Amino acid sequence: YRKDLVNVAKPTDAKLPSMKGVGFGTLFAPHMLYADWTAENGWSAPVIDNFKPLHVSPAASGIQYGLQCFEGMKAYRDPETNVARMFRPDRNAARLKMSSMRLTCPGFDEEEFVECLRELIKVDREWIPTDPNHSLYVRPTMVATAPSLEVGPTTSARFFIITSPVGPYYPTGFKPVKLLVSSKAHRAWPGGTGAAKIGPNYAGPIPHQIEASKMGYGQVLWLGPGGVVDEVGAMNFLMLWTNEQGERELVTAPLDGTILPGITRDSILTIAREKYKDQFKVSERRFTIDQVAKALEENRVEEMFGCGTAAIVTVVEGLRYGDKEFKVPLPPAESSVAVRMMNEIVGIQTGKIPSEWSVVV
Repeated sequence: YRKDLVNVAKPTDAKLPSMKGVGFGTLFAPHMLYADWTAENGWSAPVIDNFKPLHVSPAASGIQYGLQCFEGMKAYRDPETNVARMFRPDRNAARLKMSSMRLTCPGFDEEEFVECLRELIKVDREWIPTDPNHSLYVRPTMVATAPSLEVGPTTSARFFIITSPVGPYYPTGFKPVKLLVSSKAHRAWPGGTGAAKIGPNYAGPIPHQIEASKMGYGQVLWLGPGGVVDEVGAMNFLMLWTNEQGERELVTAPLDGTILPGITRDSILTIAREKYKDQFKVSERRFTIDQVAKALEENRVEEMFGCGTAAIVTVVEGLRYGDKEFKVPLPPAESSVAVRMMNEIVGIQTGKIPSEWSVVV
């Protein structure tokens, strides 16, 4: 692991270009980190190398059967002190290990994950943009590399980390979206892989997202069995409402195996329970789209939003369920829970708000 890490990268004079007009996740820092695993020998020493294509067999089970998983996280740099920070990297390390083992791939030690990532970010520190709302997007990945067409556990794998300087996910600002409720297609199912961050969970919904976009909707609201609300697009979904018991409640679906255990989701729930417990209750429980529609009709919904690493928070302004269009309230910024959560998390990520969640590189 890290104590054996070697840097074999050739010198480069590449410098961070202007971020103006750069699409999200299309520009890459000049270095990457990788380590290889085999069932016979375990993990190799981690290597920092120049960013370059992977060389794997076309028969690799990661290509043939989708045995691959990944993470999404960010690093930030203070323009005045040049201090670089990661946001809750231990949680990403734990989730990658869980996703890997769900696919019978090897788990990478969580503490070593954080330390290896720290070393990579040190090398590419100057590629962390310091403009407001900019960061270094970090993509750790595990992919099975065994050259075999047999369906079964892999006997070899590669863990690697690449990074991408990014601006805000929504370049035009904090933009509300409209949702199209998907009553037929489903993102995940009980007993499946919805809780793991694996490629197929993101590939399957793409055609439905394209169709929703053609109809003028920004995201798809996914449902589970019985019409329970699942996730929105590739994000966790939260709603602030007055529930049927007359309680003011921030509610989101529980981690029952179909929902991704989002780090942003957990951060919002933790902040809400610590700072807003006197204003509303916080619940992780099942609720249905029919309950949501009824609450919208009765003006009991205060706001809805999705959350995830890329955009942090995405507020919802409308929802189509069946043939009916619903307008979702958008509270003023000063009273919006979504905006408060966004500001709190960004403050922690950038070091402006002291927190143990902000880990100095």
